[in-house]
Amino acid sequence: MSDFHGLAARLIRMLEPETAHQATIAALKTGLGPWDLSKADPILSTTLCGMPLMSPVGLAAGFDKNAEVPLAMLRAGFGFVECGTVTPLPQAGNPRPRLFRLDADRAVINRMGFNNEGLEAFAARLQALPAKRSGPVGANIGANKDASDRLADYAVGLKRVFDLCDYVTVNISSPNTPGLRALQSKDALAELAGRLSEVREERRAATGRNPPLFVKVAPDLDDDEIIVLTETALSFGIDGLIVSNTTLARPDTLSSDQRGEAGGLSGAPLMTPSTRVLGAFHAAAQGRLTLIGAGGIASGADAYAKIRAGASAVQLYSAMVYEGPGLVPRVARELAERLRADGFTSVAQAVGAG
Repeated sequence: MSDFHGLAARLIRMLEPETAHQATIAALKTGLGPWDLSKADPILSTTLCGMPLMSPVGLAAGFDKNAEVPLAMLRAGFGFVECGTVTPLPQAGNPRPRLFRLDADRAVINRMGFNNEGLEAFAARLQALPAKRSGPVGANIGANKDASDRLADYAVGLKRVFDLCDYVTVNISSPNTPGLRALQSKDALAELAGRLSEVREERRAATGRNPPLFVKVAPDLDDDEIIVLTETALSFGIDGLIVSNTTLARPDTLSSDQRGEAGGLSGAPLMTPSTRVLGAFHAAAQGRLTLIGAGGIASGADAYAKIRAGASAVQLYSAMVYEGPGLVPRVARELAERLRADGFTSVAQAVGAG
Protein backbone atom coordinates (compact mmCIF):
# COMPACT_ATOMS: atom_id res chain seq x y z
CA MET A 1 0.00 0.00 0.00
CA SER A 2 2.89 2.35 0.77
CA ASP A 3 4.24 1.75 -2.76
CA PHE A 4 0.88 2.87 -4.14
CA HIS A 5 0.96 5.98 -1.96
CA GLY A 6 4.48 6.74 -3.15
CA LEU A 7 3.47 6.38 -6.80
CA ALA A 8 0.47 8.64 -6.23
CA ALA A 9 2.69 11.25 -4.61
CA ARG A 10 5.11 11.16 -7.57
CA LEU A 11 2.25 11.58 -10.05
CA ILE A 12 0.80 14.48 -8.09
CA ARG A 13 4.22 16.19 -8.03
CA MET A 14 4.14 16.35 -11.81
CA LEU A 15 1.49 19.06 -11.45
CA GLU A 16 2.09 22.71 -10.54
CA PRO A 17 2.25 22.77 -6.70
CA GLU A 18 -1.01 24.55 -5.92
CA THR A 19 -2.88 22.63 -8.61
CA ALA A 20 -1.51 19.42 -7.12
CA HIS A 21 -2.78 20.40 -3.70
CA GLN A 22 -6.24 21.23 -5.04
CA ALA A 23 -6.34 17.88 -6.86
CA THR A 24 -5.40 16.08 -3.65
CA ILE A 25 -8.20 17.76 -1.68
CA ALA A 26 -10.69 16.97 -4.46
CA ALA A 27 -9.65 13.30 -4.46
CA LEU A 28 -9.95 13.08 -0.68
CA LYS A 29 -13.44 14.59 -0.81
CA THR A 30 -14.58 11.80 -3.13
CA GLY A 31 -13.39 9.14 -0.70
CA LEU A 32 -10.31 8.22 -2.75
CA GLY A 33 -8.06 8.96 0.16
CA PRO A 34 -5.52 6.79 1.95
CA TRP A 35 -6.60 4.43 4.72
CA ASP A 36 -4.18 3.41 7.43
CA LEU A 37 -5.45 -0.03 8.36
CA SER A 38 -2.70 -0.74 10.85
CA LYS A 39 -3.64 -0.93 14.50
CA ALA A 40 -2.32 2.01 16.50
CA ASP A 41 0.65 1.02 18.65
CA PRO A 42 -0.38 1.30 22.33
CA ILE A 43 2.90 3.01 23.22
CA LEU A 44 1.82 6.01 21.13
CA SER A 45 -1.40 6.57 23.07
CA THR A 46 -1.18 9.85 24.95
CA THR A 47 -3.11 12.97 25.92
CA LEU A 48 -2.80 16.57 24.78
CA CYS A 49 -4.32 19.09 27.18
CA GLY A 50 -6.77 16.41 28.25
CA MET A 51 -7.57 15.29 24.68
CA PRO A 52 -6.90 11.56 24.16
CA LEU A 53 -4.72 10.79 21.12
CA MET A 54 -4.13 7.39 19.57
CA SER A 55 -0.90 8.88 18.22
CA PRO A 56 0.98 12.12 18.92
CA VAL A 57 1.56 12.64 15.17
CA GLY A 58 -0.84 15.32 13.90
CA LEU A 59 -1.53 17.16 10.67
CA ALA A 60 -0.42 20.80 10.70
CA ALA A 61 -2.64 23.65 9.56
CA GLY A 62 -2.33 24.70 5.92
CA PHE A 63 -3.20 21.40 4.29
CA ASP A 64 -6.96 21.54 4.92
CA LYS A 65 -7.62 25.27 4.98
CA ASN A 66 -11.39 25.00 4.61
CA ALA A 67 -12.08 21.97 6.86
CA GLU A 68 -13.02 19.87 3.84
CA VAL A 69 -11.25 16.59 4.67
CA PRO A 70 -10.44 16.22 8.38
CA LEU A 71 -11.98 12.75 8.61
CA ALA A 72 -10.02 11.56 5.59
CA MET A 73 -6.79 12.70 7.22
CA LEU A 74 -7.67 10.96 10.47
CA ARG A 75 -8.21 7.79 8.41
CA ALA A 76 -4.77 8.32 6.91
CA GLY A 77 -3.31 7.69 10.36
CA PHE A 78 -2.97 11.11 11.96
CA GLY A 79 -3.70 11.23 15.68
CA PHE A 80 -5.21 14.70 15.35
CA VAL A 81 -5.92 17.16 12.54
CA GLU A 82 -5.75 20.95 12.48
CA CYS A 83 -7.85 22.77 9.87
CA GLY A 84 -7.30 26.34 8.68
CA THR A 85 -6.02 28.98 8.77
CA VAL A 86 -9.50 30.50 8.47
CA THR A 87 -10.32 34.21 8.48
CA PRO A 88 -13.70 35.82 9.22
CA LEU A 89 -14.27 36.87 5.60
CA PRO A 90 -13.38 34.85 2.49
CA GLN A 91 -9.96 35.82 1.18
CA ALA A 92 -8.27 35.15 -2.15
CA GLY A 93 -4.76 35.33 -0.77
CA ASN A 94 -1.69 36.49 -2.63
CA PRO A 95 -1.29 36.29 -6.43
CA ARG A 96 -0.19 33.00 -7.95
CA PRO A 97 2.30 31.45 -8.20
CA ARG A 98 2.65 31.42 -4.41
CA LEU A 99 3.70 27.85 -3.62
CA PHE A 100 7.10 26.47 -4.60
CA ARG A 101 8.75 23.07 -4.22
CA LEU A 102 12.46 23.09 -3.46
CA ASP A 103 13.02 19.50 -4.51
CA ALA A 104 16.77 19.36 -3.92
CA ASP A 105 16.24 20.62 -0.37
CA ARG A 106 13.10 18.61 0.47
CA ALA A 107 11.52 21.96 1.29
CA VAL A 108 8.61 24.22 0.38
CA ILE A 109 8.25 28.01 0.19
CA ASN A 110 4.78 29.45 0.37
CA ARG A 111 3.32 32.93 0.36
CA MET A 112 -0.31 31.86 0.22
CA GLY A 113 -1.65 34.74 2.32
CA PHE A 114 -4.44 33.00 4.25
CA ASN A 115 -6.46 32.06 1.14
CA ASN A 116 -9.70 30.47 2.39
CA GLU A 117 -13.46 30.40 1.94
CA GLY A 118 -14.19 32.25 5.17
CA LEU A 119 -15.49 31.47 8.61
CA GLU A 120 -19.09 30.56 7.78
CA ALA A 121 -18.21 27.87 5.23
CA PHE A 122 -15.53 26.55 7.59
CA ALA A 123 -17.89 26.45 10.59
CA ALA A 124 -20.64 24.73 8.60
CA ARG A 125 -18.26 21.88 7.74
CA LEU A 126 -17.11 21.52 11.34
CA GLN A 127 -20.72 21.44 12.48
CA ALA A 128 -21.45 18.59 10.06
CA LEU A 129 -18.72 16.36 11.48
CA PRO A 130 -19.82 13.35 13.53
CA ALA A 131 -19.38 13.79 17.26
CA LYS A 132 -17.51 10.49 17.48
CA ARG A 133 -14.26 10.43 15.53
CA SER A 134 -10.87 8.78 15.90
CA GLY A 135 -9.01 11.93 16.94
CA PRO A 136 -9.38 15.61 17.78
CA VAL A 137 -10.07 18.17 15.06
CA GLY A 138 -8.71 21.66 15.72
CA ALA A 139 -9.40 25.03 14.13
CA ASN A 140 -6.62 27.45 13.28
CA ILE A 141 -7.88 31.06 13.19
CA GLY A 142 -6.38 34.18 11.64
CA ALA A 143 -7.17 37.75 10.64
CA ASN A 144 -8.12 39.17 7.27
CA LYS A 145 -5.33 41.07 5.56
CA ASP A 146 -7.34 44.29 5.24
CA ALA A 147 -9.07 44.11 8.64
CA SER A 148 -9.23 47.44 10.45
CA ASP A 149 -9.11 45.61 13.79
CA ARG A 150 -7.22 42.35 13.56
CA LEU A 151 -7.72 41.56 17.24
CA ALA A 152 -11.46 41.68 16.66
CA ASP A 153 -11.05 39.18 13.80
CA TYR A 154 -9.46 36.69 16.19
CA ALA A 155 -12.23 37.22 18.72
CA VAL A 156 -14.87 36.63 16.04
CA GLY A 157 -13.08 33.48 14.88
CA LEU A 158 -12.76 32.05 18.38
CA LYS A 159 -16.39 32.72 19.18
CA ARG A 160 -17.61 31.06 15.98
CA VAL A 161 -15.57 27.84 16.22
CA PHE A 162 -15.55 27.48 20.02
CA ASP A 163 -18.45 25.01 20.12
CA LEU A 164 -17.50 23.14 16.94
CA CYS A 165 -13.95 21.85 17.40
CA ASP A 166 -11.76 20.10 19.94
CA TYR A 167 -9.15 22.87 20.23
CA VAL A 168 -8.36 26.27 18.73
CA THR A 169 -5.04 27.62 17.50
CA VAL A 170 -4.37 31.34 17.15
CA ASN A 171 -2.05 31.94 14.20
CA ILE A 172 -0.05 35.12 14.81
CA SER A 173 3.12 33.94 13.11
CA SER A 174 2.44 33.59 9.40
CA PRO A 175 5.04 35.63 7.51
CA ASN A 176 2.67 36.17 4.59
CA THR A 177 0.25 38.69 6.11
CA PRO A 178 2.06 42.03 6.54
CA GLY A 179 2.43 43.05 10.18
CA LEU A 180 0.90 39.87 11.60
CA ARG A 181 4.02 38.73 13.43
CA ALA A 182 4.01 41.98 15.40
CA LEU A 183 1.23 40.39 17.45
CA GLN A 184 3.93 38.24 19.08
CA SER A 185 5.28 41.29 20.95
CA LYS A 186 4.47 41.54 24.66
CA ASP A 187 1.93 44.37 24.55
CA ALA A 188 0.17 43.21 21.38
CA LEU A 189 -0.06 39.62 22.57
CA ALA A 190 -1.35 40.73 25.96
CA GLU A 191 -4.11 42.77 24.32
CA LEU A 192 -5.03 39.91 22.01
CA ALA A 193 -4.98 37.33 24.79
CA GLY A 194 -7.13 39.59 26.93
CA ARG A 195 -9.80 39.79 24.24
CA LEU A 196 -9.68 36.05 23.68
CA SER A 197 -9.98 35.41 27.42
CA GLU A 198 -13.22 37.38 27.45
CA VAL A 199 -14.61 35.28 24.59
CA ARG A 200 -13.56 32.05 26.30
CA GLU A 201 -15.25 33.01 29.56
CA GLU A 202 -18.44 33.98 27.76
CA ARG A 203 -18.59 30.80 25.67
CA ARG A 204 -17.52 28.58 28.57
CA ALA A 205 -20.38 29.92 30.68
CA ALA A 206 -22.84 29.48 27.82
CA THR A 207 -21.81 26.00 26.68
CA GLY A 208 -19.96 24.34 29.54
CA ARG A 209 -17.17 23.55 27.07
CA ASN A 210 -13.58 24.66 27.38
CA PRO A 211 -11.50 23.61 24.35
CA PRO A 212 -7.75 24.16 24.76
CA LEU A 213 -6.35 27.33 23.22
CA PHE A 214 -2.95 27.26 21.52
CA VAL A 215 -0.86 30.02 19.97
CA LYS A 216 1.32 29.24 16.94
CA VAL A 217 4.64 31.05 17.05
CA ALA A 218 7.46 31.78 14.63
CA PRO A 219 10.87 30.07 14.66
CA ASP A 220 12.57 33.43 14.17
CA LEU A 221 12.55 34.46 17.84
CA ASP A 222 15.47 35.24 20.13
CA ASP A 223 15.79 34.04 23.73
CA ASP A 224 14.41 37.23 25.26
CA GLU A 225 11.37 37.13 22.97
CA ILE A 226 10.79 33.49 23.88
CA ILE A 227 10.78 34.27 27.60
CA VAL A 228 8.43 37.25 27.20
CA LEU A 229 6.05 35.33 24.94
CA THR A 230 5.98 32.37 27.34
CA GLU A 231 5.20 34.48 30.41
CA THR A 232 2.56 36.50 28.57
CA ALA A 233 0.83 33.34 27.37
CA LEU A 234 0.85 31.93 30.89
CA SER A 235 -0.55 35.09 32.43
CA PHE A 236 -3.64 34.90 30.20
CA GLY A 237 -4.34 31.20 30.55
CA ILE A 238 -3.16 30.10 27.11
CA ASP A 239 -2.95 26.29 27.24
CA GLY A 240 -0.03 25.76 24.90
CA LEU A 241 2.17 26.82 22.01
CA ILE A 242 2.78 25.32 18.59
CA VAL A 243 6.46 25.71 17.78
CA SER A 244 6.79 26.61 14.98
CA ASN A 245 5.44 28.20 11.84
CA THR A 246 7.49 28.66 8.66
CA THR A 247 10.69 30.70 8.68
CA LEU A 248 11.81 33.80 6.80
CA ALA A 249 15.41 32.62 7.05
CA ARG A 250 17.19 31.17 4.04
CA PRO A 251 19.96 28.80 5.16
CA ASP A 252 23.14 28.81 3.09
CA THR A 253 22.63 25.09 2.51
CA LEU A 254 19.67 25.66 0.18
CA SER A 255 20.53 24.69 -3.39
CA SER A 256 17.21 24.75 -5.28
CA ASP A 257 16.73 27.36 -7.98
CA GLN A 258 13.63 28.73 -6.22
CA ARG A 259 15.33 29.29 -2.87
CA GLY A 260 15.09 33.05 -3.33
CA GLU A 261 11.28 33.16 -3.60
CA ALA A 262 9.57 35.30 -0.97
CA GLY A 263 7.49 33.57 1.69
CA GLY A 264 7.81 31.13 4.53
CA LEU A 265 10.22 28.21 4.24
CA SER A 266 9.15 24.81 5.56
CA GLY A 267 10.35 21.24 5.21
CA ALA A 268 13.68 19.61 6.03
CA PRO A 269 15.73 22.85 6.48
CA LEU A 270 13.34 23.94 9.25
CA MET A 271 13.89 20.85 11.40
CA THR A 272 17.01 21.98 13.26
CA PRO A 273 16.15 25.65 13.92
CA SER A 274 12.53 24.94 14.91
CA THR A 275 13.65 22.17 17.29
CA ARG A 276 16.20 24.51 18.85
CA VAL A 277 13.48 27.13 19.45
CA LEU A 278 11.17 24.41 20.80
CA GLY A 279 13.82 23.47 23.34
CA ALA A 280 14.16 27.10 24.38
CA PHE A 281 10.39 27.34 24.93
CA HIS A 282 10.50 24.13 26.96
CA ALA A 283 13.21 25.62 29.16
CA ALA A 284 11.28 28.86 29.58
CA ALA A 285 7.94 27.19 30.29
CA GLN A 286 9.30 24.63 32.79
CA GLY A 287 6.29 22.39 32.33
CA ARG A 288 3.71 25.15 32.68
CA LEU A 289 2.68 25.15 28.99
CA THR A 290 1.92 22.27 26.66
CA LEU A 291 4.08 22.37 23.55
CA ILE A 292 3.43 20.94 20.09
CA GLY A 293 6.48 20.55 17.86
CA ALA A 294 6.20 21.39 14.16
CA GLY A 295 8.69 22.10 11.41
CA GLY A 296 10.72 19.73 9.26
CA ILE A 297 9.40 16.39 10.48
CA ALA A 298 9.87 13.65 7.89
CA SER A 299 10.62 10.56 10.00
CA GLY A 300 10.04 8.93 13.34
CA ALA A 301 13.50 10.12 14.36
CA ASP A 302 12.46 13.71 13.67
CA ALA A 303 9.25 13.30 15.68
CA TYR A 304 11.21 11.72 18.52
CA ALA A 305 13.68 14.62 18.54
CA LYS A 306 10.80 17.09 18.92
CA ILE A 307 9.34 15.09 21.79
CA ARG A 308 12.69 14.86 23.57
CA ALA A 309 13.04 18.64 23.08
CA GLY A 310 9.80 19.18 25.00
CA ALA A 311 6.85 18.54 22.67
CA SER A 312 3.88 16.54 23.94
CA ALA A 313 2.77 16.01 20.33
CA VAL A 314 4.02 16.89 16.85
CA GLN A 315 2.62 18.08 13.53
CA LEU A 316 3.79 17.63 9.95
CA TYR A 317 2.69 18.68 6.48
CA SER A 318 5.49 19.60 4.04
CA ALA A 319 7.09 16.16 4.02
CA MET A 320 3.87 14.70 2.57
CA VAL A 321 4.52 16.78 -0.54
CA TYR A 322 7.46 14.47 -1.25
CA GLU A 323 6.43 11.17 0.32
CA GLY A 324 2.64 11.13 0.18
CA PRO A 325 0.27 10.04 2.94
CA GLY A 326 2.08 6.73 3.38
CA LEU A 327 4.56 8.79 5.39
CA VAL A 328 2.14 9.05 8.33
CA PRO A 329 2.02 5.41 9.52
CA ARG A 330 5.75 5.12 8.87
CA VAL A 331 6.52 8.07 11.15
CA ALA A 332 4.30 6.57 13.85
CA ARG A 333 5.92 3.15 13.52
CA GLU A 334 9.44 4.56 13.66
CA LEU A 335 8.54 6.73 16.64
CA ALA A 336 7.25 3.69 18.54
CA GLU A 337 10.49 1.86 17.76
CA ARG A 338 12.58 4.78 19.06
CA LEU A 339 10.60 5.00 22.29
CA ARG A 340 11.02 1.29 23.02
CA ALA A 341 14.70 1.31 22.09
CA ASP A 342 15.34 3.93 24.76
CA GLY A 343 13.29 2.13 27.39
CA PHE A 344 10.25 4.39 27.43
CA THR A 345 6.79 2.87 27.86
CA SER A 346 4.87 5.99 26.81
CA VAL A 347 5.21 9.20 24.85
CA ALA A 348 4.73 11.24 28.01
CA GLN A 349 7.85 9.72 29.59
CA ALA A 350 10.00 10.97 26.72
CA VAL A 351 8.72 14.58 26.70
CA GLY A 352 11.67 16.83 27.46
CA ALA A 353 14.02 13.91 28.03
CA GLY A 354 16.55 15.37 25.65
